Amino acid sequence: MQLNKYIAHCGAASRRGAVTFIQNNRVTVNGVPATRPELRVDPDRDIVRLDGKRLDIERKYVYILLHKPVKTLTTVRDERGRATVIDLVKVRQRVYPVGRLDYNTTGVLLLTNDGPLAYRLAHPKFEICKRYEARVDGDFSVQDADRLAAGVPIEPGITVSGTVVQIRKTGTGTVVTLEIHEGRKHQVRKMLRATGHPVRALVRTRFADLTLEGLAPGEWRPLSVREVSRLYRSAGLENGLSGQ
Repeated sequence: MQLNKYIAHCGAASRRGAVTFIQNNRVTVNGVPATRPELRVDPDRDIVRLDGKRLDIERKYVYILLHKPVKTLTTVRDERGRATVIDLVKVRQRVYPVGRLDYNTTGVLLLTNDGPLAYRLAHPKFEICKRYEARVDGDFSVQDADRLAAGVPIEPGITVSGTVVQIRKTGTGTVVTLEIHEGRKHQVRKMLRATGHPVRALVRTRFADLTLEGLAPGEWRPLSVREVSRLYRSAGLENGLSGQ
């Protein structure tokens, strides 16, 4: 992101006003005086100061990456008092899960209060990639993978497809890595059941560009500015933090 753009996003001045600050030697980046408005800065790593005061981007929205554990509902609240993903995430703002993971499915879950982005990431027509690892019964074969690629019925009148990325045999079954671009209820479980291989354990390992790296089940972290910008690009949106 350009330095003058960063200063503007921090609410300290307009872009033109930021240029004036820079030209008047009032701005430093990582302790070094900045002289060029077009200097590239990384909002997640670089420290920008105006007259000695640190500038941070004011974020209207909150973006949380959660490694959802088993026996947790993907909802804001539960009338029966069961644990929800909101119980795990301690932030001041009200956030909502983007899409759903089953009660006993683990993995990548995004929570945010950014409605336009959440809508596009969750809606099937925008074809956001989701990757799952499923431990299934039996000897899942290349022929089974071909069936999924061609499309299998999961409900009357509804046929869905997916791409098998990897097949790994285990002692009692198979681990299948599968990518889909929709998000119907219990879709992956129903797809694999249609091939004759019921799912015994299921984890979502990727949602758009987000992965589980560094997070144990139940752990969460805020997304970086860079990650949010990538999500916007995946959803076909423009946001003010793009161009980093």
